Amino acid sequence: MAEFRPLANPAPLGLGGFALTTFVLNVHNAGILADVGTALPLGLFYGGLAQLCAGLLEFGTGNTFGMCAFGSYGAFWIALATLVYFKDNNVLPGFKDFHGALLWTLIAWTIFTFIMTIATFPKAKALIVIFVSLLILFILLDIHVVTGSKAIGQFAGWEGIWTAFTAWYLMGAELINPAFGREVLPIGAPK
Repeated sequence: MAEFRPLANPAPLGLGGFALTTFVLNVHNAGILADVGTALPLGLFYGGLAQLCAGLLEFGTGNTFGMCAFGSYGAFWIALATLVYFKDNNVLPGFKDFHGALLWTLIAWTIFTFIMTIATFPKAKALIVIFVSLLILFILLDIHVVTGSKAIGQFAGWEGIWTAFTAWYLMGAELINPAFGREVLPIGAPK
């Protein structure tokens, strides 16, 4: 008979990819750094590919929510980085409405994030905080793209930095709590 080996928890990988990429992009959005050249590669590989892998690994653990969240947001980062790359490098010369494409992309992701946020309500409070923060971020980005307001864009950047830290917190809890065999970082687990 084969020996049972427990699967590793893929959530810290997905949360780390989400947090770091969100942080770097929003440091730029907040106006802290004018140019973050690392945002596209991070969007493609850590926020994108690593999260996508985490989503596939969540499938193996039976976690439908984790699979959908990491797989979807991993694909989001890959798509967003590609969209910006295409615009910046004139890859698709006929592609003239970047603003419209970005707006409708963000609105669609706001709707998706709203659904995912509702699905977090019976889960750990730390996860709820991440998704409520992310939903607020998407709404602020939608408003920024519609209005063109620099102040709203910068506020969205600071809110995005907060969102990144909420994901880093849960990533830390997912790594530190099992390492110590007790709850060092509380996550507000459901009863």
